[in-house]
Amino acid sequence: MSEEASTGRAAAAAGGEPEEVHPQATGSDPAEGGQILRGTTVAPGLALGTVHLKEDDLSLVTGQRVPREGIERELNRFHRALVAARAQLSELKTNLSGRVSLDDTRILDVHVAYLKDSVFISDVENLIINEQLTLEGSIAKVITDFDRIFRLVPNETLRERAIDLRDVGIRVLRYLEKESGAPDQDPSSPRDYVLVARELSIVDMFNLEGEHVLGILTEEGGLTSHAAILARSMRIPTLIGVEDLLERVHEGQFVMIDATDGLVRVEPGEEIRAQFHQSRSELDRMARPDEPGSVGEPCATRDGVAVGIAAACGSLPEVEQAVALGCASIGLYRTELMFIMDREPPTREALQAHYRAVFEEAGTRPVTFRLLDAHSHLGIGYLHEDREPNPELGLGGVRALLARESILRLQLQAILRAAETRQPRLALPFVNDCGELRRVRDILHEERIEQRKAGGAAGEKPLLGAVIETPASALGVRDLAGEADFLIISLDSLVQYLLASDRGNHDLADTFESIHPIVLRALRKIASVCSQTSTPLSVFGVTAARTRNLPLLLGAGLREFCLPPVDAPAFLREVAGIDSAEAARTAEAAARRSSPEGARPAIGAYSHGYARP
Repeated sequence: MSEEASTGRAAAAAGGEPEEVHPQATGSDPAEGGQILRGTTVAPGLALGTVHLKEDDLSLVTGQRVPREGIERELNRFHRALVAARAQLSELKTNLSGRVSLDDTRILDVHVAYLKDSVFISDVENLIINEQLTLEGSIAKVITDFDRIFRLVPNETLRERAIDLRDVGIRVLRYLEKESGAPDQDPSSPRDYVLVARELSIVDMFNLEGEHVLGILTEEGGLTSHAAILARSMRIPTLIGVEDLLERVHEGQFVMIDATDGLVRVEPGEEIRAQFHQSRSELDRMARPDEPGSVGEPCATRDGVAVGIAAACGSLPEVEQAVALGCASIGLYRTELMFIMDREPPTREALQAHYRAVFEEAGTRPVTFRLLDAHSHLGIGYLHEDREPNPELGLGGVRALLARESILRLQLQAILRAAETRQPRLALPFVNDCGELRRVRDILHEERIEQRKAGGAAGEKPLLGAVIETPASALGVRDLAGEADFLIISLDSLVQYLLASDRGNHDLADTFESIHPIVLRALRKIASVCSQTSTPLSVFGVTAARTRNLPLLLGAGLREFCLPPVDAPAFLREVAGIDSAEAARTAEAAARRSSPEGARPAIGAYSHGYARP
């Protein structure tokens, strides 16, 4: 990364005006998944979603004419459209109240003023009356003429005026199209999408049809335009100046945007996408604030045993969902996304800006960052030159971080600086023994000293924990519990390694549907050791989130669960129906069995704490 580019991104992350950087595009690399494009940061952040192209409305208008007797009809249509467009802006301003600052919402007042502007109105009316152009043709000509003139004037203020007027004209054209009976939107277009357009435009950023712009990519646009100001205020990750964007990106493609670092990855590989892409159906299941059983309420079993629900997140939108649901903490934040966007490591400034945004969104809630957990199948070239024969048993997790110490230090520096006076919690993935924990603790201590020497804020001493996922860590849990500040069980990984079952093999999917007796024994031992040593313990994973497994997990002694925000409300309701004492007896009986078939009678006799007749 160039120093010039890093400076621009750092300014954007700090909330100031980012410096102009020269965008460039790189070719595609199928091994890493898709081509990588570069642009200039308008609003930092991460976004993942499906591309929705917004066409240039003005270029689609034809210069048709109307008979003289149709002039009055066109003038009446114009004034109705002006009134409707003003009403739309008023409604939009109301909808944005509380979401953006009052000063920023006043930007919409500028657009309302253009809709009342006598010069704009008279120019359109004159074309209708004197040249008998249709209303649509007249608006397009007026806007295009203004735009052409202002592009020739090297004055940023005038250029911004042209963009605002263009927005106003397109808004009126959109209303006229709707009035003519055209559908509000293409039924096949996504409801949530990454907006791709030639130029940054307020009329494309917001609408009244319930769509949600996840991120914005444009070929053109200014850093100080009104649309750019609103994008920053709304925290919509936005890049402008993406060279040849409309030729390289197409409708319906999936993209990942790292707007802090100025990168776009088009059509990433399935390995990458599977980790971070949340389907539309999952988002639709997101609990409403008024849904019974808010996650923020105290959670306990039917017999009064407290159960903690923390959020497991992998992106800033998921943190926002967790906060909206009332989750007490971000129990696990996956940090891989920032590292898979480019062929080069992210800058410290980009990582710091992202981690700071996570802290800010979480508010006073504790945040646990799982350090980079990347095996060679993710294709991160600066960690692995080639894909290993058996990636899951290769250089991954803390092994890779200690082998590439500069990457470990980079991530620790960014988290420490982003935390400032807060106490970060760091979880080490793929730990086998205390030696790895001690080596990372020493490096963390060195980085804290360097931060103080550099005059940085010396926050509280970070808490350092280990992720229990290998057989060695499960067998040596007492040693780890004696040195780690906390432990987190990655249940899916633990099942995979204990039972030698590949999570990606569909023929072995049943292995992860329920808790094997051998896995249950390991869980009971881990929970018992942590209880004896007073070591905080939590669990995460798809297997842990399945409500059918909850009685056994609670019965094994687990009391803290890290869940995707989307799964938390249903999980909370399930907890309330469980008798923990009966669940413990069931787990003990199931753990004594030598096979899943032998455990089924014990498990089948249990139903929400009651033995079936």
